[in-house]
Amino acid sequence: MPDLTGAIWRKSTRSNNGGNCVEVADNTPGVVGLRDSKDPSGPALTFSPAAWASFVRATKAATLSR
Repeated sequence: MPDLTGAIWRKSTRSNNGGNCVEVADNTPGVVGLRDSKDPSGPALTFSPAAWASFVRATKAATLSR
């Protein structure tokens, strides 16, 4: 598993301080981390920067097509 020590986690500005949020860390070299904001010491998913960028593009495209 990639080392996420030093990761800076952030929530979406659209989360409205809700309790059901995920946090993303994209400041670590070669990896993007994703975790549950309610369990910050719990497990995290990791993605390559290219895979994460593809997910974000697809999500934006799906949202705009509604």
